[in-house]
Amino acid sequence: MQILGFPDSEQPAQALARHLGCDYGCVELHRFPDGESRLTLPSSLSSSGTLIFRSLDHPNDKLVELYMLSRDLRERDIPRLGLIAPYLCYMRQDTAFHEGELISQQHIGHLLAQCFDDLITVDPHLHRTSTLHEAVPVKRALSLHPTTLMAEFLKTWPDAVLIGPDSESAQWVEAIARHSGHEHGVANKQRLGDRTVRIELPSINVKGRQLVLVDDMISTGHTLAQAAGALLERGADRVDCLVTHALLDRDAESMLHSGGIDKLWSTDAISHPSNVIALTSLIASAVSDLAESYR
Repeated sequence: MQILGFPDSEQPAQALARHLGCDYGCVELHRFPDGESRLTLPSSLSSSGTLIFRSLDHPNDKLVELYMLSRDLRERDIPRLGLIAPYLCYMRQDTAFHEGELISQQHIGHLLAQCFDDLITVDPHLHRTSTLHEAVPVKRALSLHPTTLMAEFLKTWPDAVLIGPDSESAQWVEAIARHSGHEHGVANKQRLGDRTVRIELPSINVKGRQLVLVDDMISTGHTLAQAAGALLERGADRVDCLVTHALLDRDAESMLHSGGIDKLWSTDAISHPSNVIALTSLIASAVSDLAESYR
């Protein structure tokens, strides 16, 4: 098989190809002043199955580029085409919260299914959707969870308490705590607006202790900052944060630090200076499960 990456995903894509011992090529990307994209395939292109590696943060340009690339590869008679998207976009809008809203998960999921035979992603933000295949109806849809990798990382701080900032984070904090053995709890969040929340902490003694907030992603940072502030007010000695996806907007990091978070740690699903956990081995294992279809 061959793995194709883009300049914005070249380092993890190359690491995966080296781990698997397969060919790697980078798609050259140029964006014109009006925003249009020009793609150029690598000079050496395999005729076997191809996996495209690209995390879909800041997704709109990337989705158009993936669509164009997939159509071109189909015309070259590539027998099987898959997408490795460690961060998968548009999964959060899985229902219409207000009259007239489009359900973007459904529409983007069907677009990706038109382009690819298989999908591998990490911790997709699925809540009302029961399976990844339901959201993206490809032949094989694999949802990976870095629970064990995150638990191993946290064993450096055996006395820390793990806290999920809201009920949606419970699945991650509970799964990690099962592997790491840490004491853990889940806070309750009441959303008062896009950037305003109220946090009710679980009944755990946090005085003088290290707390680690655990979630699947950080976007604006408001929920985690509020949770950190509440924990410090209750007497916590230190609050750190561990997430799968460092999906931070422009002011998120300053929001986290102003809320009292000491260290931010993340996987490399999205490239960011906070990356401390490489997902190469986890993704390689999933690719190996698909390998026979790509020969």
